[in-house]
Amino acid sequence: MSKSILCAIDISNGEHDGPVLARAAKLADMDGAKLDVVTVLPDFGESWVSGFFEADHHEKAVHEAGEQLQRLCIDTLGEDRNEEIRHVVATGTAYQEILKTAEGAGSDLIVIGAHKPDFKDYLLGPNAARVVRHSQVSVYVVR
Repeated sequence: MSKSILCAIDISNGEHDGPVLARAAKLADMDGAKLDVVTVLPDFGESWVSGFFEADHHEKAVHEAGEQLQRLCIDTLGEDRNEEIRHVVATGTAYQEILKTAEGAGSDLIVIGAHKPDFKDYLLGPNAARVVRHSQVSVYVVR
């Protein structure tokens, strides 16, 4: 029985990640598990491009991502269910932050979506593949 499920969402793919979130919520409900939802922003402050952004760009991006994540959860699962979800906006490399969030939350299942594959990554998207490969817990991939 799962005690905590982490659902990884790319908010820029909201229309595609709604089914991923719905599946994660269904799995959590079936097991009586807590549902956490994470989205990961790139870390603009660590790269040479940081000089092209305003000083508070990162804080604004995190705030906007949090609002988009909340909206996706409400639109997909409803307001009442959204109140029970822990929303996480992380910054860094997507697969690393997903794994770090899962470990920190004590998640024993990660739910992640796989985009339609390009020729170069035919089986899974690069982040989903890395999460599957490096995770210490089970990973459920939603196509």
